[in-house]
Amino acid sequence: MDTTKRKEMMQRQAVSSSSIASIGYDPSSQVIEVEFNDGAVYQYMNVPQIVFDGLITAGSHGTYLNAHIKGQYPYQRL
Repeated sequence: MDTTKRKEMMQRQAVSSSSIASIGYDPSSQVIEVEFNDGAVYQYMNVPQIVFDGLITAGSHGTYLNAHIKGQYPYQRL
């Protein structure tokens, strides 16, 4: 059984961004889920709540993602 598959859809909220369509977070597993405008969905693992809070409130979600999440946390494309 593939345990990397989601059991249910993570709730994401739409954001206003030139590159990101929606962002979600599961605090119990510390997973951020990002849907890009091209339809690609990525999960970033072991991300603390404070980092998600910074992402969701950032003036530029894409800039924050690139500076504070990409390359810092393990990820997978869904």
